[in-house]
Amino acid sequence: MTSHLDAALQRDLEQIRTKVTEMGNLAVEAVEGAVRAVLDRNRQLAFAVILRDQYIDSLEKQLDRLCLEFLVRHQPAATLLRFAYATIKINLELERVGDYAESVAREAVRLTKIDAQLPLEPLRQITGLAVQMLRDSIRAFIAQDADLARRTVETDEAVDLLRNKLSGDLTQAFRRGELPFEALIPLISIIRRFERVSDQARNISMETLYLCTGEYAKHKDSDVLRVLFVDEHNTRSLIAETIGTALGEPGFVFSSAGLDPTPVDQLTIDFMASKGLDVSRAVPKTVTQVPNLDFQDVIVLLAPEARKMFPRRPRKAVLLDWAFDAASAGANDSAAYQAAYSFLEGQIRDLVSAIRVSNHDQPPPVATSA
Repeated sequence: MTSHLDAALQRDLEQIRTKVTEMGNLAVEAVEGAVRAVLDRNRQLAFAVILRDQYIDSLEKQLDRLCLEFLVRHQPAATLLRFAYATIKINLELERVGDYAESVAREAVRLTKIDAQLPLEPLRQITGLAVQMLRDSIRAFIAQDADLARRTVETDEAVDLLRNKLSGDLTQAFRRGELPFEALIPLISIIRRFERVSDQARNISMETLYLCTGEYAKHKDSDVLRVLFVDEHNTRSLIAETIGTALGEPGFVFSSAGLDPTPVDQLTIDFMASKGLDVSRAVPKTVTQVPNLDFQDVIVLLAPEARKMFPRRPRKAVLLDWAFDAASAGANDSAAYQAAYSFLEGQIRDLVSAIRVSNHDQPPPVATSA
């Protein structure tokens, strides 16, 4: 016969699962509502999504309280402890999904004010992938289905690639005069928000894998430190990326971007070739096309214009300003190229050395300039 304690335990577990399902359904409805508001340019629906976000916030508090009460009342161990811990983390992920849906709805309101044809159809693919990932991640957690969780995690890469393609297509449409500027930023923001929804679904799936297997794989690449260089045309920053990559330092990933990227000019190609470095095949990209932009550890600004993309220091990144010293990079003479190259090489070597020391002795300091 089931004891009173066992019955209470099962009742509390079921109550938590029910709340997770309820909150997951609200998050999915919010995202789907935001999608329809954008595609149909429906102002009323957008406002409805914005107003309903308070229900998700309220449910997040309720579920958090249930988990804490479960921990105190039952003092669980092993699988049940993992269940409570994973639920608390998933609760936070779903609340963030609600925030992203609200943000998309606000951008949808902005789009309704634009009297022009907008390229909205391509958005259906990324929104469809993101919503399906969210549904599958919730279903995987409730059913404790590790296989479904793994398949959901694998889908995230496709969403990242699609985000980069769509952002690039929109930027090119703007340059050709086919997309008004006041629509460009909202549309790119919407694409990034749906990519973030897929990230939350991935995180939920990884918490499910933790619950099912006891292996915490969420930050399996946490030993990799990402450094992003940003300038105006992705010229100086490309030189810096190439220098950093050529160092061959294990544990570092260097990338670059520009606010208004232009093709790599022949002078840059020839100069870098004189250093034994090939940039002839490099494809300049915008900041929004950088993979894993939200997971960069260090962002280095190489031009005053780059500050426009980061008016405030990113929450999880160290922001370094090398703009003044790198100002001569890209000038049309070999002396300027050499001066910029020497400066960047020295700064990057010092940065790598400092990070290695910091990681060995203590957490790296958070700075806003260097």
